[in-house]
Amino acid sequence: MDVEIAPTRKVTILGLDKRSVSNVMFCGATFGVSRLYWIDGYLLCLEVYEKSFEHELKKQEFPISQVCYAAFPKYEKILEIDKSFQIPLVNVSDMKLFQSILKAVLDEEKESSPHSKTKEA
Repeated sequence: MDVEIAPTRKVTILGLDKRSVSNVMFCGATFGVSRLYWIDGYLLCLEVYEKSFEHELKKQEFPISQVCYAAFPKYEKILEIDKSFQIPLVNVSDMKLFQSILKAVLDEEKESSPHSKTKEA
């Protein structure tokens, strides 16, 4: 038996928004995601379409339609959206894919902040 490990070479995030924790949680719940993600003090919600997985298998590139994020210092296993709805929060701090996504998100935030220096052409 031949086993090949073929990690994703590239992730493309098509939309990125920093939001409030309550908005990330409610949006995730209403969009129908089965879980939210926590990594190193941040809450992430990823909108991924079925076709993204097919694309990844063919090209080893993974498109993510939308990432919303918020500072969320303390990990909790279950988030209560309201009294009638809870959503699991998965700790992905030890996963390379999510480490790379968070780094890209924070780098983009740093570059687009009003205090960042603009690059001269």
